[in-house]
Amino acid sequence: MNGSRRLSAEEVAEALRARIRAGDLRPGDRLPTQAELAEEFGVERGTVRQALRALQGDGLLSNVSKGSPPRIAEPAPVSGEPQPTMVGLAPRLTAAFAEPHVRIDAACLTAESLMVALGEPVRLIYDGTLRPQSIDARILLPSRDIHLAFPVPVEGRGDDDPVHQRWLAMRNSQGQVLQHNLRALRYSHKIDVNVTFRALPFTPPMKLYLLNGREALLSYYMITRREEPSDEGTLDMYDTLGTESLLFSFEKGAGQRDAAFVEESQKWFNALWETITSDLTLS
Repeated sequence: MNGSRRLSAEEVAEALRARIRAGDLRPGDRLPTQAELAEEFGVERGTVRQALRALQGDGLLSNVSKGSPPRIAEPAPVSGEPQPTMVGLAPRLTAAFAEPHVRIDAACLTAESLMVALGEPVRLIYDGTLRPQSIDARILLPSRDIHLAFPVPVEGRGDDDPVHQRWLAMRNSQGQVLQHNLRALRYSHKIDVNVTFRALPFTPPMKLYLLNGREALLSYYMITRREEPSDEGTLDMYDTLGTESLLFSFEKGAGQRDAAFVEESQKWFNALWETITSDLTLS
């Protein structure tokens, strides 16, 4: 730590997520104590507790209690029942990465769920369990220049909207991490990787993931009022519970209705990609 400023709870949580994605912290491992984490990151214990709550909400921690440090959670088994996005997405991505040519199309508000869920298949590639030959990811995210429907301040937008700036920073940083983690496979495993982003001219009301053209995963953004601490004070906003929203799966092999949903979802995504979206630079 350079001592210039203290990390936020979100930054501490992301650092721990990165260790989980890289396999430095594996399922069943215990985290260091809150005191040890506070000392390592140079933050207060309250910041560490906020970070751990975020990881718990992501489904990445188990045995969270006051008595002992939590453990890294085991990956959730693939199930036909809808699960929270952060829990249900990783096993579906892992199954998609078992194929030689992987194609991921995603339309979402930020890349948070996708970034975290990709940690498991990437880890299995480094383990040698998965060996795809190519990975092609196309990701649609809202443009920085539009007025988002959410997240927004409860009291309305100002000229310098801190809620919008917070969302934009998250959109950019999460997209950059996702892009880096996939592109690194070009050099480490000689995998043909292409990651492309385009900007939506509207706020998507749901998140959609299309895997290898054969499965569609859909989750609705649930809007709630919540407060978030920031450098400017407390942000009172209407925001989403994206990682907690239930993820519904539709597969081509599950019958005519599911097959039609997958095909129409792919057509919808392709039409957006080729028409009203624009180039997106993560900066």
